[in-house]
Amino acid sequence: MNILLELFVVTFRVLWAFVLAAAKWLVRPKEKSVAGQVCLITGAGSGLGRLFALEFARRRALLVLWDINTQSNEETAGMVRHIYREMAEAAATPRVAGDGEKDALPHCDLQVYTYTCDVGKRENVYSTAERVRKEVGEVSVLVNNAGVVSGHHLLECPDELIERTMMVNCHAHFWTTKAFLPKMLEMNHGHIVTVASSLGLFSTAGVEDYCASKFGAVGFHESLSHELKAAEKDGIKTTLVCPYLVDTGMFRGCRIRKEIEPFLPPLKPEYCVKQAMRAILTDQPMICTPRLMYMVTFMKSILPFEAVVCMYRFLGADKCMYPFIAQRKQATNNNEAKNGI
Repeated sequence: MNILLELFVVTFRVLWAFVLAAAKWLVRPKEKSVAGQVCLITGAGSGLGRLFALEFARRRALLVLWDINTQSNEETAGMVRHIYREMAEAAATPRVAGDGEKDALPHCDLQVYTYTCDVGKRENVYSTAERVRKEVGEVSVLVNNAGVVSGHHLLECPDELIERTMMVNCHAHFWTTKAFLPKMLEMNHGHIVTVASSLGLFSTAGVEDYCASKFGAVGFHESLSHELKAAEKDGIKTTLVCPYLVDTGMFRGCRIRKEIEPFLPPLKPEYCVKQAMRAILTDQPMICTPRLMYMVTFMKSILPFEAVVCMYRFLGADKCMYPFIAQRKQATNNNEAKNGI
């Protein structure tokens, strides 16, 4: 009898979850504040990582930027400091409220910290994390964004590049989370963001290492989310970000069928990050951009494999990475010839 009662309760909760999800489509949830909280972003020197840093800076978060490239990381930090200065100037200038009374903006005293870190090396992650705790404080928002792509067919890809892809795109999430999650658990407060890819939900030919690493990141994130729920740590939120092809140059040359391309163009990085920020600040568990990716993922789950192959071929998605790989191979050959290798 108890199990029948539990089944009824579970059914009700499942239906209620659908109602809440539908309600969020109609009524936009209020965004939470991250002002003054320590936000750490990996791969902050360029691409989506840089844009995430700027968006969190505009929301008055205290930024900790990690990247393997010191120069580009400092360039991002300079942009963040510029935003902080603008907010400080605005805070120092009283503004007139709608009722005619003076309304001064709150004081802005924020800093940005940069660290050169190779997230693909476990000990480097742990040692840098220890420096962050001593020099900045405990991290409240962790954005695992760093990523690499080898750009080779499986049999042409050197083993060390495959290992590098797996280390940076997947294993690094383990090391960073292990470094900062204990304090989040103690405080029952925090947010862990996994920037994965649509290629972590469905795959394509020619980028086996990249797909495997992103599938691994998605699996890690989902399991971690369930572990936090099982531990009843509802104060720690998680958000999985799975964008379609983003126009950052990482997959330059990737092409789907030309007739379909106008309907599925590469995403603008700014749009992708703004959508992700909205999901993060409203505690949305997962965000796929564009929304069509939800349908593709669902279709892949229910269709026979041969049907998926037919659909891929129609869209030109089965070999969409081949032009990209060819460009990378040509660039590598030109570089070797230039250096006399």
